[in-house]
Amino acid sequence: MNKLLDYFIKYKSSHSEHKINISNHLRAKSFLEFKLILKRETINVFLILVGVCSSSFGLKSFLLPNNFIDGGITGVSLLISKLGAINLPILIVVLNIPFIFMGYRQIGKSFVIKTSFGIIALAVCLLIFNFPILTADKLLVSVFGGFFMGAGIGLAMRGGGVIDGTEIMAISLSKKTGLTIGDIILLVNIVIFSFAAWLLSLETCLYSILAYLCASKTVDFIIEGIEEYTGVTIISAKNEKIRLMITEKLGRGVTIYRGAKGYGKTENKKDDIDILYSVITRLEVAKLNAEIEKIDPSAFVIMNSIKDTKGGMIKKRIQQLKK
Repeated sequence: MNKLLDYFIKYKSSHSEHKINISNHLRAKSFLEFKLILKRETINVFLILVGVCSSSFGLKSFLLPNNFIDGGITGVSLLISKLGAINLPILIVVLNIPFIFMGYRQIGKSFVIKTSFGIIALAVCLLIFNFPILTADKLLVSVFGGFFMGAGIGLAMRGGGVIDGTEIMAISLSKKTGLTIGDIILLVNIVIFSFAAWLLSLETCLYSILAYLCASKTVDFIIEGIEEYTGVTIISAKNEKIRLMITEKLGRGVTIYRGAKGYGKTENKKDDIDILYSVITRLEVAKLNAEIEKIDPSAFVIMNSIKDTKGGMIKKRIQQLKK
């Protein structure tokens, strides 16, 4: 166990200019951090796997047997597989590869690992498992197929990854075009469903749009209504450490408000305190919460949805994201 902790400590300090002296105190501190990371990542993997199973169930029990398609890269894969002889699981993996590389540049290594795991797991699940066909009613197929697809996507996002590369592409294009992430996703899906109406049938297209809308609402519900960006207000006695974590590890800007304590256990309840405010993408919420928990578990964190932002440090510096 000590060897594993020593490797963990050296890995964390690999970019440090100073030589780390590994002591028992440092091992004990690192053990608590390692245990927290292991617990968090186990939960993330579990969420991604449940999401993969949900999406596979939605596809094989509802959408695929009735020749419906979905939005995003999954929808493109479904459309191509219906028109050609290419296997759907292979298409899902191949078409998502460019967006995985894009995600590495835009978001980071940890996100790419989880996303790659989720996409490959989805392809394997579709290839291996056979789910029962539950209904042929087109309305039920649209509603429940969309629900299970949306639940899968939402759970994967809660686990820190995605199983469809459309949102990664939207984040990248929004910084270059000035359009919002939601606008780009909408435009992409309009093109996909237009091709579906032309190549399949108008009725199939309309039912597929209904399935997509159900999936979108389910995603919003699963991730608690978080929009493209999230404003985060943090009140903590360790605000300086949290500020450095946000600026150096996440590569985000921080605004500092001067405030005063209105209530507390200390004798002087009106001590001045710095209040931190930052804007992050919804894909970074889980990571931010985990980092804050490591620094100050008692920190008071307020989050609110933001439709879009302009200016500031929304674009990350790649070297600050790499671990």
